[in-house]
Amino acid sequence: GTGYVDYVLWGDDGLPLAVVEAKRSMTSPLKGKHQAELYADCLEKMHGQRPIIFYTNGFETYLWDDQFYPERKVQGFYDKDELQLLIERRTTRTDLREFTVNKAISGRAYQLQAIAHVAENTVTTNQQSQLRGRARQSLLVMATGSGKTRTAAAIVDMLTKCNWAKRVLFLADRNALVSQAKNAFNEHLPSLSAIDLTKEREDNGTRLVFSTYPTIMNRIDGMLAADLRFYGIGHFDLIIIDEAHRSVYQKYKAIFDYFDAMLVGLTATPKTEVDHNTYGLFGIEDDNPTFAYELNTAVEQGYLVPPKAVSVPLKF
Repeated sequence: GTGYVDYVLWGDDGLPLAVVEAKRSMTSPLKGKHQAELYADCLEKMHGQRPIIFYTNGFETYLWDDQFYPERKVQGFYDKDELQLLIERRTTRTDLREFTVNKAISGRAYQLQAIAHVAENTVTTNQQSQLRGRARQSLLVMATGSGKTRTAAAIVDMLTKCNWAKRVLFLADRNALVSQAKNAFNEHLPSLSAIDLTKEREDNGTRLVFSTYPTIMNRIDGMLAADLRFYGIGHFDLIIIDEAHRSVYQKYKAIFDYFDAMLVGLTATPKTEVDHNTYGLFGIEDDNPTFAYELNTAVEQGYLVPPKAVSVPLKF
């Protein structure tokens, strides 16, 4: 029949980037899913480009890139450049599982295994042998000293070279860890521009942003001129969370709700001691991270030495 789209977001080339089905605030936005899909079908026939699908009731918004991922709940809309990038990725993304890891960044067997697990967790192939997205969250449990930052740098290298990620946010809970991570990434990925948000001003072209939780929280909460936030929900493609087991989630979960990004969590806490809120955030079963390389295994393989206890007499 004849239907009228509520909103179409157009690209500079006159092609549809997104279709928005707006429902009344009292109605579930999910009721607009089928209707939005029909509009996307028609727009694709008319213009030869399938738009990204949004449906919303003003309070809840869903994004559905039906050629790659299932629908997911988001906090708002992507801007024009971000939508354009999503559409371009349909043809430019390559299979992460076939990527050859740069061993100069991360070359130990268990590190390569961790990267392979992330690739397999992130991508799958449908019956027509087309690439499709799988999970958008991965959690790596790796003992302190086993090279978590190097492994993270190699994962960023893989995701940027395979056109899955353009901008990356690295979060740590102390300024010293932020500086340390930035220096390590600068050494391993010198071609990607990086800033430390706790000390420097951000500009739109930066590829790697390093920050503490409160700093990025202020950027999300704070409005710039004309009621615009500096970071839209689609600004980052990937968020790396250092020491992901900490219960900072109670307070800072809003960061992960706000950004519509893939998540990679890093923690040195043994998998049985990671709390279930952390497993919940990464959408995985308790005690079953994407990859685990714990202290006892690292000691057995000769990469780390067991800790020694030293008793210190006190004067009280």
